[in-house]
Amino acid sequence: MDTHGNGTGAQALRPHAEDAFAHELKALAAADDRPRPPRWKLSPWAVATYLLGGTLADGTAVTPKYVGPRRIVEVAVSTLATDRALLLLGVPGTAKTWVSEHLAAAVSGDSTLLVQGTAGTPEEAVRYGWDYARLLARGPGREALVPSPVMRAMAEGATVRVEELTRIPADVQDALITILSEKTLPIPELGQEVQAVRGFNLIATANDRDRGVNDLSSALRRRFNTVVLPLPATADAEVDIVARRVDQLGRTLDLPPAPDALAEIRRVVTVFRELREGVTGDGRTRVKTPSGTLSTAEAISVVTHGLALAAHFGDGVLRPSDVAAGILGAVVRDPAADRVVWQEYLEAVVRERDGWQDFYRACREVAP
Repeated sequence: MDTHGNGTGAQALRPHAEDAFAHELKALAAADDRPRPPRWKLSPWAVATYLLGGTLADGTAVTPKYVGPRRIVEVAVSTLATDRALLLLGVPGTAKTWVSEHLAAAVSGDSTLLVQGTAGTPEEAVRYGWDYARLLARGPGREALVPSPVMRAMAEGATVRVEELTRIPADVQDALITILSEKTLPIPELGQEVQAVRGFNLIATANDRDRGVNDLSSALRRRFNTVVLPLPATADAEVDIVARRVDQLGRTLDLPPAPDALAEIRRVVTVFRELREGVTGDGRTRVKTPSGTLSTAEAISVVTHGLALAAHFGDGVLRPSDVAAGILGAVVRDPAADRVVWQEYLEAVVRERDGWQDFYRACREVAP
């Protein structure tokens, strides 16, 4: 089965990390002379370098995948080198999924062993299911068993990802307890078990605003080392993250480079940070916060959409009119309360800010 392509030769819209950055991973593997844990494609040092970026001895530039405190990445990588599972925790838009994918790609060379958590995720997604045609034809046996991504990772000594763990029902979550503590998956129907081979580990992500949806049991939480991914500490750091990801997405979508886009990126980030933090950047004016998270990921989406508008319906230059509608959609999630928040911010902050009159007019034009 081809897990890294569609079998047609067509370019994937969103390549897996191990495919999109294959040249970097290959260069790191060639330059990596440090000890590697069992079945790891790279050493912990090389995995951290892959995520944080750097220049190798042969001149290969490794692009940063995560812009943030180096220690966070080091703790996450060192956790995976032990028998402890890793839980990446944070508000929406803090790159939890992005980091988990790149960690799996660098450690195992395969980020596709994935369980996507939802309210309807069944236990079979964590343990195993059955091919009922074979089950009825031949009776219970290993050939009728359909392994979950977790079971496959255990058998292969690979890294498996569980996204949005707290969205999974509590009884399904707890199916992980034996797997993470005993490194064993019982198959009582066959009187057998699957034992994890060396190299197996699990990365889970959870949105800490989802507490109360399906809280992790204390028994399950103890099986994880938790790493909290913060929002970018400064506006400059967030602008850098947005600019890098927008550039990557733009190349994937064949959008032409937009000259002077950095000014509008900084403006979007400024709006998001001020509304998120409830105060203007100079600390002088308090503003109301909307119901949404206004995450870095949403800023990336707003700017990417603006670039598409500029490319297809403008002159290719990213302007306030290209991002205004996207910002409105990101801010106004609750039509009643958030509309008031946005209007007050426009009148009290945007209208009075030097050099923002064109942005103010663009926002007023799309306001409902």
